[in-house]
Amino acid sequence: MQKFKYILPLLMTMAMLSCNKEEGFRTDRKDYDRYLAEKPIKTTSKYFELWDNKIKTDSLQLLSLGNVAGEYNRFFQGTGDIKYLKMAEQSLQKAVDIAAVGKASYFRALARNYISQHRFKEALTLAQQAEKMGSGVNDTQALFFDVHMELGNYEIANSYLDSISNMSDFGYLIRLAKWNDHKGDLETAIRFMEKARAKAESSKNNGMLLWSYTNLADFYGHAGRIEESYRLYLKALQLDPKNAYAKKGIAWIVYSHERNGTEALRILDSILKKHQSPEYYLLKAEIAEFLGNEMLKLESLDDYYKKVQNFAYGDMYNAYNVDFYINMKVEEKAMKLAKKEVENRPTPESYGLLAYSYLKKGENKKALEIVKNHIEGKTFEPAVLSQAAEIYKASGNHGKVEELKKELMGAIYELGPLKETQILSL
Repeated sequence: MQKFKYILPLLMTMAMLSCNKEEGFRTDRKDYDRYLAEKPIKTTSKYFELWDNKIKTDSLQLLSLGNVAGEYNRFFQGTGDIKYLKMAEQSLQKAVDIAAVGKASYFRALARNYISQHRFKEALTLAQQAEKMGSGVNDTQALFFDVHMELGNYEIANSYLDSISNMSDFGYLIRLAKWNDHKGDLETAIRFMEKARAKAESSKNNGMLLWSYTNLADFYGHAGRIEESYRLYLKALQLDPKNAYAKKGIAWIVYSHERNGTEALRILDSILKKHQSPEYYLLKAEIAEFLGNEMLKLESLDDYYKKVQNFAYGDMYNAYNVDFYINMKVEEKAMKLAKKEVENRPTPESYGLLAYSYLKKGENKKALEIVKNHIEGKTFEPAVLSQAAEIYKASGNHGKVEELKKELMGAIYELGPLKETQILSL
C-alpha cells in the first residue's frame, strides 16, 4: 500500500487538471448507432467449410485442424457461444495427438484455449510440454508469463517477462503494460500500451490493432481519460463493427460516466441479441438496479443464472458466481465456490472473494486474516480493495478504511455508480 502515497497525489493532480474537460464530455449515439444494428456474426465461411471437409475426409490434415480451430475461436469471440470454444479445443487436441512436426505450436494453442476456459493449471502443463519440444522458445516464454500471471505466481511471471525483453516486439509491449498495471503503475502501463498501439498501426495487423485499441481504451478509462477511451472503442468498431467488447465499453461510459442507464441498456440489449456471454446479463442487472427497475434486475439475474448452468462453462464463471450467490444471500454456495476458485487460481482477486464470503457469513476474523495474508499490498484492483475496506470496517480498523476510501474515490468510474454510495458510507 506504500506506493499509493506517491501515486495517489499524482493521480489526483491529473484528475483535477482533466476534470472539467471530462465532466463536460458526452457521447453521441450517432457515433455508434450503426454498429448496434450490425447483423450477428456468420459462423461459417467457404474457407471454414473447405478446411472442415478436409478434416472429415483426412484426419491427418494438420493445417486444416489449426485453421478450423482458429475459425471456431473467432466464432466464439463473435458470438460468446461456449460450444465454439469447446470445438476449437477438440480440433487442437486432435492436432496435438497427431502432429509429428510443429507440435509445440499446437501445445501452445491448446494452452491458450485452456486459459480462455480458466483451466490454468492444465494450461501450465501444456506450456511445459511445449517447452520440452524446444521450438518457438520466445512464444513459449510469453505463454509462461500469461499462465503464471493468471495463477498469481507474479515473480515467476516477471522472470519470464525479462526473458522475452524486446522493446520493438508487440507481444512484449502488451505484457509489459499488463505487468505495470498489475503493480499499480497505470501511467507506465498506458505508455507501453501506446507503444504497442503504434506497432500495431505500423503493421496494419487487424488483430493487433483491435487488441491495442480495446485494451488502451480500458486503461484510459481507468485513468479518467474518458473521451480518449470512447474514441478508441469507436476505432475498434470501425475495424470490427460486430465487436461486442468495444460496444460494452461504450455502454459502460454511458452508464458510469454519464449516468444514463436507459441508453446504456439500449446498447447492451443490442449486444445481447447477437452475443451469448452470461456476464452481460449481470451488467444489465446492475444498470436495472441503478434505474430502480427491480423487475428487470431480477429477470436479468435469472437470465444469467440459466446461462451459467451450461456444464460446458466449467470454472469460467466461478468468480462471477461467488458474487452472484453473495448478492442472492446464498452464502454457503458462495463460500464453496470461492474456495474452489482459490484452489484453481490463488490470486489476490480470488482470495478477495473468499474473504468477502467469510465476511458475509459473519466470520470477520477469518476474513481479516485472509486480507492481511493474501491481499494487503498485493493488488491494486479497486473491486478487491473495496471488499478489503468493508472487512477492515467490520473489524474496527478505521485507519485502514480511511486510507482505502481515498483510493477508492478515485476509482468510482471503474467501479460504477452503485458502488459510490457504498464507498461514501465506509
